Amino acid sequence: MSHPLSDMLGTTMDKIRAMVDANTVIGEPIVLPDGVTILPISKVSFGFGSGGSDFAGKSTAAGETPFGGGAGAGVTIQPVSFLIVKGETVRMLPVAAPASGALDRLVEMLPDLADRLSELLKKDKDQTTDAGN
Repeated sequence: MSHPLSDMLGTTMDKIRAMVDANTVIGEPIVLPDGVTILPISKVSFGFGSGGSDFAGKSTAAGETPFGGGAGAGVTIQPVSFLIVKGETVRMLPVAAPASGALDRLVEMLPDLADRLSELLKKDKDQTTDAGN
């Protein structure tokens, strides 16, 4: 026979498990008409507490000791970023405030900088090829 506190904890954990799954962290994809797919990414934090007590010295008609207890849980879901997929390109668009340090900003800018540099080199190559004909 299980103790009521164990049953209470088990029920609480089952409810939390039902609320927090992979779709909570990485949301359902949003597909736009132009072929761009957006995936919302969230940070999920949760906590719970429970407690109870047997009331010694008293007993029920069945001879069991009375039990009193309670449980509570809290969940926080905070949007963090969006993954934007367009063809072969994947970009991350942060939701949070921009990075404060120069190095952090540089790291965030690298993917865009690499794309622009690649486009510039491709245009230059195309113009050189066209001029040679």
